Amino acid sequence: MRIKNRGQYGEELACKYLLSNKYSIVTKNYYFNHGEIDIIAKKKEVYIAVEVKLRSVPFIVSPTAAVSRFKQRKIIQVMNRYVQINSIENEVRFDIISILLCEGSYKIEHLKNAFYPSLSI
Repeated sequence: MRIKNRGQYGEELACKYLLSNKYSIVTKNYYFNHGEIDIIAKKKEVYIAVEVKLRSVPFIVSPTAAVSRFKQRKIIQVMNRYVQINSIENEVRFDIISILLCEGSYKIEHLKNAFYPSLSI
């Protein structure tokens, strides 16, 4: 499976997972200023920026460890733009959905509040 197809596959699995857990999908692949949010979801009144990481077993770097501080800053900047453009005043959360592929099956881990905006960003 090519890299882009793997990414799309991971995002599809993440969307199915979110929908099955009573989230709504607001948008996918939201871009701004060379940054991207894989999925923007909503549950109740909270908007969630979701970074999806898909890895095959065995892997060198865990999916959650692959979301570097630099990547976190980019996601936060993009979400700030989304919030401004859409005049959103609701709470915003940053999650990571990790998907591990192993012999034809997969395991999803959902890390809520995976990182937070800081004053230094």
